[in-house]
Amino acid sequence: MNADKRREIFRRLAEANPAPTTELEYSTPFELLVAVTLSAQSTDAGVNKATRRLFPVANTPAAVAALGEEGVKRYIRTIGLFNAKARNVAATARLLLERHGGEVPRDRAALEALPGVGRKTANVILNTAFGEATMAVDTHIFRLANRIRLAPGKTVRAVEDRLLKLTPAEYLRDAHHWLILHGRYVCKARSPSCASCVISDLCEHPGRKKIIAAADKP
Repeated sequence: MNADKRREIFRRLAEANPAPTTELEYSTPFELLVAVTLSAQSTDAGVNKATRRLFPVANTPAAVAALGEEGVKRYIRTIGLFNAKARNVAATARLLLERHGGEVPRDRAALEALPGVGRKTANVILNTAFGEATMAVDTHIFRLANRIRLAPGKTVRAVEDRLLKLTPAEYLRDAHHWLILHGRYVCKARSPSCASCVISDLCEHPGRKKIIAAADKP
């Protein structure tokens, strides 16, 4: 895919959604950190239901640390892997108090040193909480980048690196939100909505025409 086509893709995505953001509900960097930690192998909607119960009770490192692992479990039992996630959230709260004065660090290494925080989670925090131009590649972005040939790569890190290199600078800060939402709701894994896609004519997926033709059949 050439640079002009790539720029036009982001221009259209930006025009359709000028102020994209995460669908996770949060009001502070710590709430976002907790929500993203809980989101592994869970839907954003499911995480929001859990945090709507948890955050009114405990939404600071001190409050979560006081609640403890068992206390956190009571509020997040509805999401998958809640035992491990409760353990990580409680441990993260303690470490933030011990090492960072109760603040979420604006530093990749420090973030990735927290329990349950990997590169993708750190990228989300750095981008969404602190406004840095990072690329949090999830399954949606990995699929989309390879399917439409926007930034193909065999690994998540390869796709991340290519997107960081190839995305026009003026779109980089919001790019991962546009791509996640497009992959989640339009360029879906099993049934991509090519006929209603705003970038369909720019897509280089070899099966696009067949998908559109099938959708047009009565």
